[in-house]
Amino acid sequence: MIRRIIPLLMSLALASAQTDFKVNVRLVRLMINVKNPAGELVGSLEKDEFSVFDNGVEQQIANFEHYTNRPLSVAVLVDASGSTAKDWQYEVKSLRKFLDALFREGNEKDMAALYTFNYDVTMQHDFTRSAKRLEDRLRYVKPEGGTSLYDAIYHAARDLQHRDGRRVIVLVSDGGNTTSSKPYKDAKEAAQRADAVMYPIVVVPIENDAGRNLGGEHALQTLASDTGGREFYPTIGEKLDQVFTEILRDLRAQYMVGYYPRGLGADSPNFHTVRVVMKRKDLQAQTRTGYYGEESR
Repeated sequence: MIRRIIPLLMSLALASAQTDFKVNVRLVRLMINVKNPAGELVGSLEKDEFSVFDNGVEQQIANFEHYTNRPLSVAVLVDASGSTAKDWQYEVKSLRKFLDALFREGNEKDMAALYTFNYDVTMQHDFTRSAKRLEDRLRYVKPEGGTSLYDAIYHAARDLQHRDGRRVIVLVSDGGNTTSSKPYKDAKEAAQRADAVMYPIVVVPIENDAGRNLGGEHALQTLASDTGGREFYPTIGEKLDQVFTEILRDLRAQYMVGYYPRGLGADSPNFHTVRVVMKRKDLQAQTRTGYYGEESR
C-alpha cells in the first residue's frame, strides 16, 4: 500500500509544480508603432510581419492586436518651476486642446491625471475623464521655485504601475533638473517597471546649446527611447499644438504584441532586453527596450 502511495504523491507534487510554473509565467505586452523611412505610421500589418526576441531568444507571439484600443492611463506632468513662468499660459492653452482631444476620441475608459512639479511634486488631480477638472486645476498654479524633474517621473510612474491598459507619461518641461531628491536611475527604473511609454516635450527655452540644461535633455531622450516613446523640441504656439497632435496619433495607431517568455535560462538577468524585428527591412518598430522580469501584470 505504501509503495503505491509514494509514487502517487510524487506525481501530484510534480503536477502541482508544473501548474505553479505555468501560472507564474507573465504575459509581456509590447505597444508598438511601426514607421516607414519617411517617418509615417504604417498600419494593417499582420502578426507574421513581427519577430520578438527576449534576451536574444526568439519568442512565439501569443496575442496580437491591430491599432489596439485598450484604455489609456495618461499621466500629464507639467513643469511649474520659475523658469517656465513666461510661457506658462501658452503651455496651458496647448494642454487644454490635448486633453479635449484625448477624451473626444478613443476608448471611453481613457483617463488622465495631472501633476505639476517645481521644488515639489503635486498631483493636481487623480485619474479622470473630465478635461474641465484638469484644466481648472491649472488655473491655480503659479510657476515658482526649482525643478524636481526626476521626482515627478518617479512618483507618476509609481501611480501608473497598477493601472490597467496602456500607461503613458506626457511631460512638458524646459529640460532642467535642479531640486530632485531621486536620482535619474530611480526615475528610469520606475518608468520601466510601470511599462509606461514616455513622451517628453522640451519647450526650447533658447535655441543655442550654450546656457541650456543639456544633461536633463539627454536624460529625457534616453527615457523616451527606452520606453518606446519619442521626445520633442517645439517652440511655444503652433509647433507645441502639433506635438500634442502627433502624440495622440501615435497612441491611436499602436499594435499590441503579447508573448509568454520561453526558452530563457534560470540565470537570466532581472531586466530582460526586448527587440522587435520587422519582416520588411524598410520598416522600423518603435517599442520599449525591455522589462523587469519579476513584475506581475
